[in-house]
Amino acid sequence: MTTVSEFLRESLRAQHGQFNNAVSELTPEQLHWLPDDTKLNHIGNTLWHYVRTEDNVVNFILQDRKPTVWISGGFFEKFGLDKIAQGTGMTTEDAQAMRLPPMADWMEYQRAVWQATDDYLAKVDDAALDEVRKVVPFGELSASQALRVTCLTHGHAHFGEICVMRVLQGLPSSVI
Repeated sequence: MTTVSEFLRESLRAQHGQFNNAVSELTPEQLHWLPDDTKLNHIGNTLWHYVRTEDNVVNFILQDRKPTVWISGGFFEKFGLDKIAQGTGMTTEDAQAMRLPPMADWMEYQRAVWQATDDYLAKVDDAALDEVRKVVPFGELSASQALRVTCLTHGHAHFGEICVMRVLQGLPSSVI
């Protein structure tokens, strides 16, 4: 029988692979492309927001304020982006103006977050996944709920946005 932690680990590994395949080969132009007169966010902003969210939830929230990969790895400095922000509450103008570094540089951070999540799920037991934490803006959630809501469900929604933005550029929806 699969444990909750094993289920989450397998599910997130699959989702991480989808994200990697959808973005790793994008050019800076494709990453930041927007259709004319839109309120959409470009792929780079959506990707940054999601990976930063997973980093915050898994490391900072679920591991008792452990420094995020973003901070401990100095990625905010390397990329010239905000130390704390993760995109929630940004104006459309600010979201559209933000820029990620070239994908080869970005992927170092993304892979480090995926690894940190995998390491956490490899060692956490199901009892610890029942512990309740405050997850803004969702309120009080168990660790397993936090992972399901903010990482899996939230991640799938943003993966869908990335696929749509790929199609609008004439690219395949994703490379699986």
